[in-house]
Amino acid sequence: MTHYTPTPTKNTRRQWLAQAMACTLAGPALAAYAAAPTPVEVWKDPNCGCCQDWVDHMQAHGFAVTIHATGNNAVRARLGLPQKLGSCHTALVGGYAVEGHVPASDVRALLKQKPQALGLAVPGMPVGSPGMDGAVYGNRRDPYDVLLVARDGSTRVFKSYPGNQKEST
Repeated sequence: MTHYTPTPTKNTRRQWLAQAMACTLAGPALAAYAAAPTPVEVWKDPNCGCCQDWVDHMQAHGFAVTIHATGNNAVRARLGLPQKLGSCHTALVGGYAVEGHVPASDVRALLKQKPQALGLAVPGMPVGSPGMDGAVYGNRRDPYDVLLVARDGSTRVFKSYPGNQKEST
């Protein structure tokens, strides 16, 4: 009786098909894992519309936001953010504090770079920053800086936004 012995070509084809099938089945699961939203907690005043607009901006950029509508003064103090850097909302993401209208792209850069820092801040509420932008503001964009806040409270510019204001004559 003759036994069938597969040739290396058939073995290779079978292995390739098995691997292709595994990749096809695993692909959606890997894509879902890669696209999993980044969790962020936000403390804000329950009546602040610009804070909600910033939350919407963050959600549109892949963040899963949990809101604490209790104000942000206590959490800002607990996180060690200097009062002079204050804004209308405070967030915590990946162990970093995020104060004010920081663009989602800068939060992503912070999480990727992982600096030894307290977090990022956009003091005040500059027009043109996320949540303080759009038609309601006449599409005006004032210049502002996103500050990297060191653990000792000192700051340096993380990224600058030049704005689009023209001087009036």
